[in-house]
Amino acid sequence: MRSDVVITGLGATTPLGGDVARTWEGLLAGRSGVRTTEWDLPVRMAALLTDDPAEILGRPLARRLDRCEQVALVAAREAWADAGAPEVDPVRLAVVIGTGTGGALSMLGQDDILERDGVRRVSPHTVPMLMANGPAAWVSIELGAEGSAHAPVSACASGSEAIALGLDLIRLGRADVVVAGGAEACVHPLTLAGFSQARALSRRNDEPERASRPFDVARDGFVMAEGAGLVVLERAEFAAARGARVLARLAGAGITSNAVHITASGLDGQSRAVAIALREADISPEDVGHVSAHATSTPEGDVVEAQAIVKSIGAHPPVTAIKSMLGHLCGAAGGVAAVAAVRSLMDGRIPATLNLDSQDPAIELDVVTGSPRPLPEGAVIVNAFGFGGHNVTLVLSH
Repeated sequence: MRSDVVITGLGATTPLGGDVARTWEGLLAGRSGVRTTEWDLPVRMAALLTDDPAEILGRPLARRLDRCEQVALVAAREAWADAGAPEVDPVRLAVVIGTGTGGALSMLGQDDILERDGVRRVSPHTVPMLMANGPAAWVSIELGAEGSAHAPVSACASGSEAIALGLDLIRLGRADVVVAGGAEACVHPLTLAGFSQARALSRRNDEPERASRPFDVARDGFVMAEGAGLVVLERAEFAAARGARVLARLAGAGITSNAVHITASGLDGQSRAVAIALREADISPEDVGHVSAHATSTPEGDVVEAQAIVKSIGAHPPVTAIKSMLGHLCGAAGGVAAVAAVRSLMDGRIPATLNLDSQDPAIELDVVTGSPRPLPEGAVIVNAFGFGGHNVTLVLSH
């Protein structure tokens, strides 16, 4: 018999706040975390963290960690404490943290040091800082997780895929508790320049807080962001036995690949991911009460996702796009979206989509705007998609 999987803890650090409470309050208030940057580039804005993770962790530890690893540790500590620091056999505890780029800032920074100052000035911690499994490894060390540590790298679907893999680990009987989600910190002139050259970023530099506008007819690309979002997953029987507070149920997940184009969105792949997730959760499209859309604010991507939602679920559930406030956290986006979706279930409210002045007529969805809307009965769908054709859908419920 397949085990039920529940969520007992949440952790996050984002451009809206250094923890879950402040991030959620910012989403409900409709605040933007996007700001002007100091770099002289075609795109001069990003959504940066409100709280410096190095200050939170302390300089001695932070000096050995890439910023991506730092945000993972900060979010993991909050999630673990929120779950009540479960007493679990270390070999039954696992960590799954996805990232799109890993320690990109360390790689670029240490290369600058090598070229400017020579090999003797390069940090001996360079390789552990740049490796993509660093966030998962450091969190596993922090928590003493001896079961397993995994690091899915699937671009902007990484955080959601990590949560889906955590679900599998528990259902396969390989773990009782899994800390899962995503971490990303790759806002840098090179990444901004690369995405800009690909015409993926908004260039609304004169109005940074209005630049991220999912589903709006005037959208012109996404805004890069940084942060982390993690959840504590538990086998339902284990959580019940220790008297844990259950925040939500992770009812199902769907993972697919488009296998067509390295960057383009795929209607069939996205709709199949949703259909698989619904089947795993044993619910019908009519049972869906809300969709947290991937919705990055790109001209093509938002339309394809809207079509996929209508094809796989229908146009009835209210939809929101939290990247309108947070920007796009890339590999951490799905983890943060899952945290926000759990808070929606807990609080019974859906954050409104910011900057949606005129909805694109090609997007036939009920998008929440203006102010938060009461959450209808039913499951919550969380979508995440990434370059390379990665599609992940999570199903959350009470």
